[in-house]
Amino acid sequence: MAPHATSLRDPTRIAAIIILVICGGAAVTWILARGDLVGADARAYWGGVRLWLGGGDPLDPPLPYMPYVYWPWSLPLFAPWAALPWETAWFVYRIFNVLIFAWSVGWAYRQHPLATAILVAVIAIPLIATLDTGNITLLCAMGIWAAHFTGPRLGGFMWALTAALKWFPALLFLILKPRTRLWGLAWAALLGLLTLAVWPEAVRQLELVIDYPRPIRLDYILLLWAAVPWIWAHPRWFDWRTWPEQIGEMGDVVTGAVASWWRSPKRARSAWHAGLRHGRHFLGLDGPDEAATAATTPREAPPGSDPGGRGGSPRPAR
Repeated sequence: MAPHATSLRDPTRIAAIIILVICGGAAVTWILARGDLVGADARAYWGGVRLWLGGGDPLDPPLPYMPYVYWPWSLPLFAPWAALPWETAWFVYRIFNVLIFAWSVGWAYRQHPLATAILVAVIAIPLIATLDTGNITLLCAMGIWAAHFTGPRLGGFMWALTAALKWFPALLFLILKPRTRLWGLAWAALLGLLTLAVWPEAVRQLELVIDYPRPIRLDYILLLWAAVPWIWAHPRWFDWRTWPEQIGEMGDVVTGAVASWWRSPKRARSAWHAGLRHGRHFLGLDGPDEAATAATTPREAPPGSDPGGRGGSPRPAR
């Protein structure tokens, strides 16, 4: 039987498709209904760059623009896009957001269809709001997403940049690959130096962010989507029948580690060395022997495997 015919007979895939179609239809309906009353945040980025290039103050723009509330050194990042006329810039910006999100949904769907559809439903309202205003939250989430598939230098830079722009992506540091974390810290230090170089303007920007009235930031829920490659790389988590076993295994690991430490006559030294060892591993600084051991440790599934039998592209390495 052809693969597509099998898919159409799979209740899980049918349910996933229905959920995705409903979410997509809701997004299209809302955007069309809003018409030209959209893009307030994107217009702030576009207008802020143009004011800056013209010698104006992006933190105190004329109406109808909102203030540019990101670090001053980030203005040049938007300059090539802001060189376009507003109608063209807004069209390009929105299409780019839609395309990269659609691509990510397709990738996630090939791994776990129903889980992907449910998560899209969870983030549907924040996603629609972000596409409406043109905020960069979705781009930040996709930057963290891409960090799972790039090299450590580029991945670390993408994390550091998104964390500097939006703060909340900093929490996703924990789900990055070890070497990516190390490079992320290095890039964050460099961006910190850039912030110090424009400190007077940075202080004004911070005061504006603190005092500026804002609604409840539902768009930050989109950052859940940034964790999809990491979650999807753990196929056992999707087998609910093994959840009790997995919880038991985690408990055994924790209690075993605590018991071993407590029985040690030199607890403080043991804890210190264990902390250093885990810290090196967390940042990808393992020695040659440790790295070789980690490389030969079996994983839950090979990178290209498909434990659920649903097909799909290879998962990112952990």
